[in-house]
Amino acid sequence: MSLRNLLRLVVAVGMYGTVGQVWAYDASPNTGGSLDACTQVNFESFTPPPFSQDKNNVEVAPKSEFSFLASKTTNPQRITVKIKDEIVPITVKPISNGFLVKGKIPATVKGSYIRVDIYAKGPNDCDKADGWLLKVGN
Repeated sequence: MSLRNLLRLVVAVGMYGTVGQVWAYDASPNTGGSLDACTQVNFESFTPPPFSQDKNNVEVAPKSEFSFLASKTTNPQRITVKIKDEIVPITVKPISNGFLVKGKIPATVKGSYIRVDIYAKGPNDCDKADGWLLKVGN
């Protein structure tokens, strides 16, 4: 066996060993369901309904009440609502299928579009965020 053939054999065996390890690598292992747990955290029944040019182009007044439902899997103590980066005081009431969350649009918000941002924690402290757009009159 010549030196050249021996060198080819060593390179081939070395590459085979490396490729085997690469194929064994799982870039997205199952994390024990923690991601699945947060998909169970849902927000729905937004009131007033989200602003839409086509379906709902209604303005709401400053200090108007808003509400939404949070699913049972939401941690009620870890729900936060922000409007224009200002934390809005809320009340959270348990209901049969989850939690009813209520708050009021701040009086300082006038004549603009706002997003009611919802932040919450679900099972295993996973993060969930959602929200909706409203048009606030003067």
